[in-house]
Amino acid sequence: MMTQYQTRKLFIIFAALYFVQGTGELTAGLLAQPLRSMLRNWGYDSAGIATFMFLLGFPWYIKPVFGLLTDFIPIKGLRRKSYLILSSSLMIVGFLCATLLPLTPAAATAILLVLLLPSFGIAFKDVATDATMIETGQPLGITGRLQSAQWGAMYGAGLICGVAGGWISQHGQQRLGFLAGAILGLVALYIAIFHIKEKPRPELQRGQLKRAIKVLGEAVRTRIVLLVAAFIFLLSFNPFSADVLYMHMSEQLGFSEQFIGYTYTISSLGSILACILYGLFAKKVPLRILLHGSVVFMVLSSLVYIGLGTKTSAVIISLAYGFFYMVTGLAQLELAGRYCPPAAAGTVFALLMSLWNLGIALSSILGGRFYEAWKLSYGPDTAYSLLVVVGAGFTAVCWFLVLFFPKTREE
Repeated sequence: MMTQYQTRKLFIIFAALYFVQGTGELTAGLLAQPLRSMLRNWGYDSAGIATFMFLLGFPWYIKPVFGLLTDFIPIKGLRRKSYLILSSSLMIVGFLCATLLPLTPAAATAILLVLLLPSFGIAFKDVATDATMIETGQPLGITGRLQSAQWGAMYGAGLICGVAGGWISQHGQQRLGFLAGAILGLVALYIAIFHIKEKPRPELQRGQLKRAIKVLGEAVRTRIVLLVAAFIFLLSFNPFSADVLYMHMSEQLGFSEQFIGYTYTISSLGSILACILYGLFAKKVPLRILLHGSVVFMVLSSLVYIGLGTKTSAVIISLAYGFFYMVTGLAQLELAGRYCPPAAAGTVFALLMSLWNLGIALSSILGGRFYEAWKLSYGPDTAYSLLVVVGAGFTAVCWFLVLFFPKTREE
């Protein structure tokens, strides 16, 4: 039985790791806006930026591979700690190398390749962290609370990332952002070495690995796991993307980079509020209502952007979006964590989260192409509004899947 102090320490460790991830993640953290700003200044359109971000996010689509490594191939008997150390080291090396490259259009490919190192590191660290969280939290029945703490910390990082990312973009200080990423890697390395406790296990023998893979195969063929996978992918597949929103705010509405950064911070405030309320009340909400609510909130997270036009509306909409989107996200995380078998927790959870990331990335490319094509036919304002409605429509399809879920959490 864990003491209150030990439980509190768990919350701090997982929250700290997610704070590092939320700040360092290249497609949504501190450097997300600076990279989009740099590419826009180099002449990239929304489809080109979405493609660059899709390639940069490649490690997030193969997270099951990282899950297999951390679940079944320990290093010196350690399944989690060793990979947390390795992934943190990749962050440090990749970001330091990026600070040495010339930030010119001719170096775009080299920048992409170098930044893939920290992208691999952060994605791998995410898998190892989640696997540790599930192994620790499932027996205690606190996976939902741990995830609330983790994502609260991630969006706490967003409070800093919005303002700081806007400043970096406004002043063209991307190199300073890369240096900050390397420092974050050092923080993660310190946590992995000194605060992740794991008892060494014997190296897996062929028979053990075969049995483990059998568990994994049975898990991914389970009806509820397949249902959760389809639900998560479809819910995340929204062509109205952050890339289109950034281009619309910067080019059509004329918002400054710093103000756009402020909107990201305000969105993070809404997400933190959602994390707090979810942690307090989620267990009291019936599963079916939670699922229906997640679809409703995801649709609303798109539709609120119809009213975007002034700075005042941008502030209100960003706050609402952060709240709606995070409630939906936490519901999906709870579903994924609830049905992961502990023997293959890292791999199954990583597979489900990969589908989430892949849905976002693929729909972003599709949305970017729609936006550029519709701009030519209908004008930028109409193209933007159409894409908002289309994105909400894609999300609404998920209601069909809710009918097939169990009626209660116990089922």
